[in-house]
Amino acid sequence: MNFGIQAFRGMRNDINKRLPFYVADWTIDAWNYRIIPATVYMYFANVLPAIAFALDMFSKTENSYGVNEVLLASVLGAILFSVFAGQPLCIVGVTGPISVFNNTVYEIITPRGTPYFAFMCWICLWSMVMHFAIAITNGVNGPRYITRFSCDIFGFYVAFIYLQKGIQALTRQFGRSDIEAFISIMVALLVLIFGYICHIIGDDSPLFWRPVRRFLADYGTPLVVIFFTGFIHIGKLRDYDIQTLPTGASFRPTASGTPTRPHGWLIHFWEGISVGDVFLAIPFAVLMTILFYFDHNVSSLICQGKEFPLKKPAAFHWDFFLLGVSTGIAGILGIPAPNGLIPQAPFHTISLCVVNHEKTDDVIGDSQNGSKQSKPLIEDVIEQRVSNFMHGLLILGTMSGPLLIVLGLVPQAVLAGLFWIMGLTALEGNGVVLKIYYLCKDRALTSPNEPLHRVRLRSIYLFVAIELIAFGGTFAITQTIAAVGFPAILLLFAAFATALPRIFEKDELNVLDEATASELTMASVTGNGNARGTRSGMSSVVNVVDSDVGSPRRREEFELQEWDWRQNGTFDGDGIEGAGTNRRRRVSRPY
Repeated sequence: MNFGIQAFRGMRNDINKRLPFYVADWTIDAWNYRIIPATVYMYFANVLPAIAFALDMFSKTENSYGVNEVLLASVLGAILFSVFAGQPLCIVGVTGPISVFNNTVYEIITPRGTPYFAFMCWICLWSMVMHFAIAITNGVNGPRYITRFSCDIFGFYVAFIYLQKGIQALTRQFGRSDIEAFISIMVALLVLIFGYICHIIGDDSPLFWRPVRRFLADYGTPLVVIFFTGFIHIGKLRDYDIQTLPTGASFRPTASGTPTRPHGWLIHFWEGISVGDVFLAIPFAVLMTILFYFDHNVSSLICQGKEFPLKKPAAFHWDFFLLGVSTGIAGILGIPAPNGLIPQAPFHTISLCVVNHEKTDDVIGDSQNGSKQSKPLIEDVIEQRVSNFMHGLLILGTMSGPLLIVLGLVPQAVLAGLFWIMGLTALEGNGVVLKIYYLCKDRALTSPNEPLHRVRLRSIYLFVAIELIAFGGTFAITQTIAAVGFPAILLLFAAFATALPRIFEKDELNVLDEATASELTMASVTGNGNARGTRSGMSSVVNVVDSDVGSPRRREEFELQEWDWRQNGTFDGDGIEGAGTNRRRRVSRPY
């Protein structure tokens, strides 16, 4: 049956081109030391912020959601996407935006006497159907229009949400004694200072021996969290009641056996809710679908950014279908629906990078007085499924009794410091911040190779102003009862990006608003297998993901063409020239 839309084509292409790599994702490509630090880091970077969102929803939904619900949602996302997703590098869990959404729905719906969990289940079920419809009809082609403009604004917003949550975690201490509030603030600042120092040293510092720097980059933040968790239990600090993370019974819903949630892990969505409320859930489901369409795809794009030399194809259509499955399951279980995480998703890719320390010099300043600065080169990324899967198993283990007790020892002040670390590190590489930093820099001490030199200052100021206005509108609406509609704001400024060519010159816009991901990644976006070029100059990659890519001969052609493009800047038969990275990379042959 054909209604003008070749149904399932995008999903079929995603499966055909990703399936040949599946066995290697678990075996050959997973046999690398980088898996261990990536797993440990993602466990701490996911589980502690998830608990903070649980505390937020716990207080704003009258104990409806708790730690176990959020942990189970993170486990669901990690296991489902590590095993079945086309892009297992994308970390899926509970985000700040979905916690805002859940809180706002509670404020709107409970005064009407509608059972909250039944209503949320219907929202998730309707949203699941919408996810399926979008994926089946090849509707996940919107990311081809998502450039750095949208990603940077959303990343900027999420980073500020993390900074805000850190402050909110500390404000809970102010109702206690002055000395306890002071200790909490100092612990949070110390976690931030030491954690950020580990990040700076491990990132690109000349200090210490290289293995020491690598160790601090891999394990510095988890060790800081562990140390300051024990710090408040040492000496006279034991005499003060420093607020820690609240936990519940192992593997049990927070509100089980109460009027709020009488049905345990299975929500009886067919009981106690009127037909009118079932259909009232549809507009809320539309907003959730818009949020996930934008949030998840942006997370997936950023974790597959051009700065990462990925060699395996993406799978946007199939992954969005799979996100619909997890959304429906989350509604039936009565847990927050998981989706792609920022900044955890790109952090996961970064933690899996293999760095070449044979550095290339970048001259800063004039030729007579310029100093030289060098940066390590990302040579490869360990693309596999094990780190995502293992970090999900660790979170599942956290729901057990003994580990919940240990988790209950973590001070909320440590959580605040971790939020600040993640927020600041996310801002570091954000395009909005980098442009503001450029505007504040001394031009004489700026590299002559800086691309922004080719853009007029007034254009940079205008572009940054537009980004800040878009961020301000998104952040402002989430602070009101209208927060449930903020997904529409995200969609609005993503659509506004298509009007930027009318405001800025093409050459300037290619610098200000470049493509987010490489042609190899974007080739899977369109349902017909072609990644049409955007205004940033992306060339069309034709015949790379045709429906016959699954055949051995076609896969070999694709592999040789990709090798040629990566090595020489050409893509045989497709007219791409000068697009190569001029860096040799081994193309995995798992079949």
